[in-house]
Amino acid sequence: MESPLVIVDLDRTPVREARVHDRDQVVIGVAAKPRDAVQGYDVLLTGVPDPPRPWVPCADPHATARELGHIVESRPAAAVALVQVLRMGSGLSVSDRLILESLAYSTLQSGTDFRSWLAAAPPRTHRPAETPVRLGRDGSRLAITLDRPWVRNAFDAATRDALCEALQVAVADPSITRVDVYGNGHAFCSGGDLAEFGTSRDPARAHLVRVHRSPAALLHRCAPRVTAHLHGACVGAGVELAAFAGRVVAAPDTVIRLPEIGMGLIPGAGGTASIPLRVGRRRTAYLALSGAELSAGEALRWGLVDAIGESGESGGKDKTDAVHSPETSTGGISPMSRPDSR
Repeated sequence: MESPLVIVDLDRTPVREARVHDRDQVVIGVAAKPRDAVQGYDVLLTGVPDPPRPWVPCADPHATARELGHIVESRPAAAVALVQVLRMGSGLSVSDRLILESLAYSTLQSGTDFRSWLAAAPPRTHRPAETPVRLGRDGSRLAITLDRPWVRNAFDAATRDALCEALQVAVADPSITRVDVYGNGHAFCSGGDLAEFGTSRDPARAHLVRVHRSPAALLHRCAPRVTAHLHGACVGAGVELAAFAGRVVAAPDTVIRLPEIGMGLIPGAGGTASIPLRVGRRRTAYLALSGAELSAGEALRWGLVDAIGESGESGGKDKTDAVHSPETSTGGISPMSRPDSR
């Protein structure tokens, strides 16, 4: 089988567009300085601090490319599916992107890599909440708070369903002019609840449920009225859903990460639809492939968040007043060689 990876040194090789056989490969371009006419690449790495989109800054772009290569080689099905979904999604509506993502996610749930990850993962006990999502109404303002702080608001099926119900209120009631989304406790949302991973033995039915009960689709419908208040860990679903909001405010301690490739999966809560709208598909591919942590300042420079403000963990007040301007780049992001599940 052909390698799932192509790394091109753009300082030595003429820039070319993606060829037909690249459709089943992850194509990474590396250059000392950003260049034009690089539409055929899935990830573009450069040593220049704070480069223009779609380039990703890193201290040693060649070393970063090798790190990404190790990840792609270890999780080829997920890595290739990711870039294929991102490429195809560029020409689709958001609703169709969500369907495409779910189809790929369900396929990977049946894959060897995910099953191997699942078998090696330590057993976890599900710790549900009686009310996983709290609502508060103050005139025309609706506050929605994820409320499972003992698991850092891990996103389980009950939370998904409760969040759908809350967002349906906002979609159905035009008198609600502002929706604020918070996470109670030390983190906005630590991603999918690992205690539920692998519990569905029917990926085809899981796809239908995922499309039918979609907080992502509802967030997209009322996005101009929504502000997401991030703090602490914003992992997987925690950033995928938040990125749909019309405005995203991050506390200084916010840490963003997409860990799904390390599990043999791709983002499955809408991230391949929402994050590219903010940062483009190539930077989205980098975040997902690397599992790298993105700080609040870096997320602001990239446009993944719109402002840096106070912590929104209490969910009871508007905390968007203390806003910082973009900072000077510190030289980029260091990818993790093997992103874990947290």
